[in-house]
Order: sequence, then structure tokens, then C-alpha cells
Amino acid sequence: RVTLLELMMVKVSEKNPVNSEEMNVFMRHADFLAGCFQEKCEAVLKLTSAADAEDEEALVTIRLLDVLCEMTSNNGQLEHLQALPGLLETAIDTLRLTHLAGKQAVNIFTATHAMTGQEEISHPAVGFKSHLIRLIGNLCYKNKENQDKV
Repeated sequence: RVTLLELMMVKVSEKNPVNSEEMNVFMRHADFLAGCFQEKCEAVLKLTSAADAEDEEALVTIRLLDVLCEMTSNNGQLEHLQALPGLLETAIDTLRLTHLAGKQAVNIFTATHAMTGQEEISHPAVGFKSHLIRLIGNLCYKNKENQDKV
């Protein structure tokens, strides 16, 4: 699943113009991926315990967030994703939970806390909070209703 999401990430981030049929496919995929993210987003919180550092569901959720960030960076898909019910609320709630989890244990979600001396820990969740903030920002871009929710 992670490999499939990485392939989708490459396709979504291509700068080639897409026709209306491809855009419809992207929109259906965006709906599906947003739904998956909303269902699985709390799996990432399991990564705070060392025992679950390689949790597959959490790794899939991290990739889902990456793809959603890339999709919301594309104006063609942005308006569609901004209108999805619950996506913004889920992203905000997940950001709150990761912030609290980072305060209660070793904060694996931000790069500044993942540094030990001069070496950097390459934990899969590093940068998760920044990607959540990017998604929230993209969902609020030129959208007064979403801005008011935040």
C-alpha cells in the first residue's frame, strides 16, 4: 500500500496538464484517500511507543497525508478537497492529538525534537505535524468557510 501511495504521489506531483477524464479519476481517488485518512489518522499516534515504531497502518497513514498535501497543492483538486465533509476537522483534531502526544512522550513528530547531538533520527513520523499544518493551510486557502472553522 505504501508503494502504491508513493506511485500516486509521483503521478499527482507531475506538472503535466491533465484532461477532464484524468481529473475525474483524480477526484474519485481524492475522495477515497481522504476517507481512508479520516478513518486511519489516529494510527500514527501508536508510533509514540517504541514497540509500534514500524506499525504498517501508521506508515500508510503518513503516506496518505503526503498524497493529500500534494493533491491540495493542485488547484484543480483543491476546491474538491476543500468541500469534503470532515477532512479539515479530522486534520485539526489529529494535529491536536499529535501535539499532546508529543508533549507526553518523546516528540517524534517534529524534526527539531528528533535530533540527538549532530545526528538526525530518521523516524517515519518526523514532519507529520508540519504536513498536517500544510494540509490545513491548503484546505483554508481562499476558502472563507474553512478559514472560519479554523
